[in-house]
Amino acid sequence: MIARDNGRFGEDRAAAFLRKKGYTITERNYRCRVGEIDIIAEDRDFIVFVEVKTRKNDLYVQAREYVTASKQRKIRQTALMYLAFHETEKQPRFDVIEVYIPEGLFGTVTLNHLENAFM
Repeated sequence: MIARDNGRFGEDRAAAFLRKKGYTITERNYRCRVGEIDIIAEDRDFIVFVEVKTRKNDLYVQAREYVTASKQRKIRQTALMYLAFHETEKQPRFDVIEVYIPEGLFGTVTLNHLENAFM
């Protein structure tokens, strides 16, 4: 498996998961000069900036641990850039969705949605 394919697969699953929970997907793979945000979604109260991490398993480290302080800073800066061009009354929130695919792209998928993950 190619890591890029795993990442795209995980993002697709995360977006479907959010839609099922009632979120509206506003953007996917939003890019600007500062960085990238995997998914931007909205619910009734929040505009949610989602970082998706896809891994085979969590035996040694959980996927969320790859969202380092440096990565969080870049995501926040990118979100500020997005909000500068897309006004909203909604409160911003930063979530992480872990996607685990132990048997590869055709096996069981486990998702963990960590709301307000950048505390």
